[in-house]
Amino acid sequence: MSVRELRLVITAEDYEEALRFYRDVLGLPELADFSSPDGRVRLLDAGRATLEIVDSRQAEFIDRVEVGSRVAGPIRVAFEVTDAAGAADELAGAGAEIVAPPTRTPWNSLNARLRGPAGLQLTLFEELGD
Repeated sequence: MSVRELRLVITAEDYEEALRFYRDVLGLPELADFSSPDGRVRLLDAGRATLEIVDSRQAEFIDRVEVGSRVAGPIRVAFEVTDAAGAADELAGAGAEIVAPPTRTPWNSLNARLRGPAGLQLTLFEELGD
């Protein structure tokens, strides 16, 4: 078996708002439009994907570091950006809810937590280097 792609599927009641937010504001380029009379679907390129599996203790620790308390559900999406504070402000201006402002983490990144369209928890992280 060989996996060739990780695809995260978001079901959004407000499709146009979610598309605008992730494609136009966050800047994920559109790869394809498979919409039909049965419904709408667009594929957006989120760059290289990884699947991060954590146990409940680590999820609690991450939430505590980024937010101060346990807030995420079983799925949270993290995007690496070049400017976490600027990206968080831009997404907030476009309708995301800031759950926690950018915070320096023990693993030396600057992480901001937001809630995007369809209630999806987002971490924007900026690697700070050495």
